[in-house]
Amino acid sequence: MQVKSRHHLRSDAVADIEETLSAALGIDLAGDSYERVEFADSERDLVLVDGDPTVCYFDDEPFVTVRGANDFPPESHVVTVDTGAISFVSDGADVMRPGITEADPDIQSGDLVTIAEENHRKVLAIGRALADGSEMVGESGKVVESLHHVGDDLYEFSI
Repeated sequence: MQVKSRHHLRSDAVADIEETLSAALGIDLAGDSYERVEFADSERDLVLVDGDPTVCYFDDEPFVTVRGANDFPPESHVVTVDTGAISFVSDGADVMRPGITEADPDIQSGDLVTIAEENHRKVLAIGRALADGSEMVGESGKVVESLHHVGDDLYEFSI
C-alpha cells in the first residue's frame, strides 16, 4: 500500500473516533498520538494510534482494524465463528450462517462487526452485517461481508 499522505488528527477528530468506538464497541482508546494515513491505491484511510494501525475508515465510518480489535477487545458487535470457519474467514471469505456459533443480538443489518474465533476470542476479520444479529445463527446463507482480514494489505501495513 502506497502512502499518499500522513498527518496528525485534530482533537475534535480524535474525540469523534473515541466516542464512535466507545458507543459502538464499548472500547476505550486512550492514545497519545493519532495520525491519519491516506493511501494512493485504496479508498480506506488508516488511523495510527500511538504508531499502531488501530482504526480504519470503512465508508467514512471509523472502526477498529483486526489488530485494533485484538489490542482493544470489543464488548459488542462481535460475531463468533467455529473452528471450521477460521481458515476461510482468515483468507477473506464472507461469513456463512453454518459457521457462526454466536452473534451479538444488538447487531443490525448494515453494521460493522468484528469476527472472532470461538476458542481464544481472537479477531480474524472485520465485516459488514448482512442480517441482524438475532438472525445470524442458522443453516444457510451469507450473513457477513468480509471487509478486512488477517493477512490482507491493511493487516500487513506498517510504517
